[in-house]
Formats: sequence, structure tokens, C-alpha cells
Amino acid sequence: MIRIKDHKQQDLFDPWHFLSPKRRRLLDESWPGLFREHLLCELPVDQLRPFLREDFGAPSKELYTLLGVLLLQQMMDLTDTKALEQLSFNIQWHYALNITEESDSAKYISEKTLWHWRQILIEQRLDQLIFDQISTKQATVFKVKTGLQRIDSTHIKSNMRRLGRIGIFSHTIFKFLTNLKRHHQDLFTTLNAALVDRYATKKALKAFSMVKPSASGKTLAQVSADLYELIVQFKGQHAVVGMHSYKLMQRVLAEHCTVQSDDGNPRVVVKTPKDVPTDSLQNPSDPDAAYSGHKGQGYQVQVMETFTRSEDDSGKKPRLNLITHVAVEKANAQDTDALMPAIEASEQRGIKPDMVLADTLYGSDENAQKAKGAGVDLVAPVKDGHNGSAYTGMRLCDFTFDDSGRVVRCPVGRRPENVRYKKKTKRFTARFDLEHCRSCPHVDACPIKPGKKYYYLWYSEKDYRLSRRRQFEASDEFIDLYRWRAGVEATMSQYKRVTGVKRLRVVRFKTVRFYATLKAAGLNILRAAAVRTEQRKPQDAKTAALRALFMLFSIIKEPIGRWWPKFMKKLPPKFVGAYGAIKLAA
Repeated sequence: MIRIKDHKQQDLFDPWHFLSPKRRRLLDESWPGLFREHLLCELPVDQLRPFLREDFGAPSKELYTLLGVLLLQQMMDLTDTKALEQLSFNIQWHYALNITEESDSAKYISEKTLWHWRQILIEQRLDQLIFDQISTKQATVFKVKTGLQRIDSTHIKSNMRRLGRIGIFSHTIFKFLTNLKRHHQDLFTTLNAALVDRYATKKALKAFSMVKPSASGKTLAQVSADLYELIVQFKGQHAVVGMHSYKLMQRVLAEHCTVQSDDGNPRVVVKTPKDVPTDSLQNPSDPDAAYSGHKGQGYQVQVMETFTRSEDDSGKKPRLNLITHVAVEKANAQDTDALMPAIEASEQRGIKPDMVLADTLYGSDENAQKAKGAGVDLVAPVKDGHNGSAYTGMRLCDFTFDDSGRVVRCPVGRRPENVRYKKKTKRFTARFDLEHCRSCPHVDACPIKPGKKYYYLWYSEKDYRLSRRRQFEASDEFIDLYRWRAGVEATMSQYKRVTGVKRLRVVRFKTVRFYATLKAAGLNILRAAAVRTEQRKPQDAKTAALRALFMLFSIIKEPIGRWWPKFMKKLPPKFVGAYGAIKLAA
């Protein structure tokens, strides 16, 4: 039976009356007060109604409490056991979740119940809905300006061991033999005894980690041949072919090997590392993980957040840098494909940016054009186009253009004879005087090419756009604007350190996505609470100054004794009034 508490209903009597004013103030000014006041009612409990009966069965745990515990668990980076301990005994959690009862039904949840509802949230992808509703509410409460945003990605790892190619083969075979022995004992007894001895126990499996580099090629050939032998042996067994571990062996064979015919006999040939796809199996315990040549095995998270330039917000209270978009991808995904989904997702929630700062990988011409079409200005460096090598010659960006894209002057100030544009190919052709260019001392470093009558400069519309962006990069305006992109690195560091997203306790893509998304929502809550505390500091500083003044008056009063009333009469009225006010407050 479904049970949902209406947290918007006012209490006749204050259920937190037992808290002292100072402790109550600490709760109100930190994350528990923020969560209870603004965010608790934003949790999507209605999405869980289809999984419960309205009028049948035992009452469920209160659904706001369930979702709140799952969110706070990721925010604090806690295990299931630790999270349930906090729910049972931590008054901060009770205050945040508005739990006013002392019963076990209110403050106790079993690990099985927590696991059950987490699986439902993972399968229904409610983690994204929780993040969207929480962040959108925070944007409203803190009046976040979403016009300026920045995007970057960070690499994360699931709870899997990093394996080499020998390890991938051997662990996949071990997983298959373990499952075969468990479910099909009669088929397991038909296996080659030598093969079973090599892979069927963890003690035997450890031997593969001690293979000498000089023997790695021979060992790799052996394990690949054993893998192929097992696949062929059980190919006709329908009960075995449907096993997940058998399909993993087929996947490893397809990704890492090719089967060739040697005089009618099949021979397994291991592919070179460069021929293995980046989305190949990295570990049989997490078949969804992929490989990045830059950062290694695992996943990556795309994060977009708001920011405020200090000169635009000088003299005002601190503002919240809010994470507006988070998306989990496999490690081999390209950053260039992540920009437009982030902009489109933010637009659907009404927090679309006017300008996005990003690094070079996001700054392709295609992305810049798509962002412009969506009304967003993309500020990102352009890839140099020279494969990172030093280039000292002139480039197209050294020429001067008009607004239509035609060349006006060359780098030494010469005007072209004429500039033609072909709509069909979308290319420009600029013709320069043959004698002038031939006598120019920079002709060897110039991108123009000699012809019979002219020196020619050919460039496309894309080349023109990239050259204009390179010209903008050299300006002081770009340098002053782009320096704010560096702030996203601090966000990534905080995301990893505070929430523990860098190395998760789980495997598989859906679960990794759930954890990483809720951790981003949790980071938003912690940052919002810090801003809330910071915004109230001036009032606290004023109170502290008044209390210090009261202490000073108290020190003076004792030696003066009975002359104190006469002393007070000689003071200005505003000091006397301040003394009375702080005496009453104390």
C-alpha cells in the first residue's frame, strides 16, 4: 500500500521544539534546512505509484524518505549500511527529510528495501528526473543566471580491475567455466582436464598475472586458442549458447581475434592493439565499460554549469554556480558529440545558455554552427590543424576579410585583384598580382599558390569561419572571456573529491549513470548550502560586532559600579539604544 506524506501541510505544533535556538539555526542555515524547505517536495514520488497498490498490502515506506535517502547517500558517498545508520540516528537527516516520528516505520529501512527501490529507479531512469527537478528548483530559489555556462568532461571508473589482454581472455574463460559448473555440471565434466586446471580456479588464474613480458605473445596465443576451443565445443548446446558468459566469450573472440583457415584447419590470430575497437570488452565483470586512449578504461561524465564573472557581480552577495546538465557516457565517446545534447536538454528545462565556454574538443566548426543556430554563442579555441607540430608560416587567419568573407588584404597589406565566390562549392578564389607576390620576401611562407597569370588563394566558407575564430582568439576580449572556463576544473575536482565519483562501488552502465547523476545533484545541494551560509554572513558579522560591544560595556560597568547610570547618561542616545538591544538579545 502506497504511503506518501504531505510535507507542505503545516503542523499545529512545532515538531522541532526540543531543539535549542542555536542548534535549530545551524540546521536551517546548512544543507538540512535547504533540503527540507525547498527540495524535499521536488522529489518525483508520483513516478513510483505504478509499483504500489493504493488499497492493498502492507504500507510502504514513506516515498519521500526513500528517495531522499537514495539522494543523500550519493551526496555523502556512503555505503548502504552507513546510509541506513544515518537515517536511523542522524538528526540532520531527520530534519532534512522532515521525519518527526520516532517509530521504526519512519526512521528505519532494511537494506533489501533500499536495494529494491534503487533498482526500480535505475531501470526507470528516475535519476535524471531527480537531477532535473532539483537543479531547476535551485535555479529558481537562488535566482541563478543561466546565460553564461561552461562545459567539460571527466573520466570515472567503475568497480572493476584493470586487465591486460591476457587478463581479459583468462577472466572471461574463468567466468564461463564457473557458470557452466554451477548450472550444467554434466557438460562441465566433458571438458579437457588440462584446460580446466588452467582456468577453473582463482589460484590458477593468478598465474596469468605473473607472465614474463618475453612469454606474453606465446601465452596470448594459448588463451585465445582455448577461448576458441570452448566456443566451438558448446556451439550446438542451446542451453549454453544462451548463457551471458558464453556470449562474452564470443564478443572477446570477435573483438580481439580473427579466425583464419590454415590448410582447412582453423587458426586463431590475435589482432594488434591498434586494430581492437575502443568499445571492446575491458573486463567481464563490467562489459559496458569502454577504453579511451587518453584516460584509459571506464566511463566519462559530461558536466555543464553556470558561472558569473566577478566584474558583472561586483559588490553583490555570492552567487551559486549550478550544474545544469550531467550525462554519463562510455569512455570512448567524443566530446564533440556532447555539446548539442547539453544545450538541447537545458533548453527543454528553460535554462538554456546564451554563451558556452568549452575546450578545443568541443569547438569544431560544425558545433559552432549548430550552437549559433540554437541561439548560443560557443567560445572555444580552434584546433590548430597542424597535428600539434610547430608552424611558423602564414595562415589564412593572417589575412584581412570583409563581412561577406572575401579577402581584403594579404598579411603584407596587398589587395587582391579580385575575389570570386562559387555557391555550388561554397568556395572563394582570391587572385593576387603575379609580380607583386613573386617579389614578396614572404612568398614561401604564404598559403597562396602560383598560377600562369596570378597567385591564387583558395578557401572554403568553413576555412573562413575558422580563420575569423582564430583572429578572435588573438584578441584581448577572447583572453578576458575564456579565462573563466578554467573554473570548471575546480568543479570537476570537487565532484570527484566530495562525492567519490572518481571510483564508484558499482559496475554496468545503468548503475554507473544512476550514481554519477545523483552525485552531481548532491554536489549542487552542498554548493547551494555553502552559498546560503555565505549570503547570511554579513548578518552574523553584525551580530558578532554587537556582542563584542556588549562585552566591552560589561567590562566597563564592573569598575564604574554605582556611577554606571551617570556614565550612560553622558553617552549618545544611539549607543544607549544599541546597548539595550544587545542586552535583550543576549
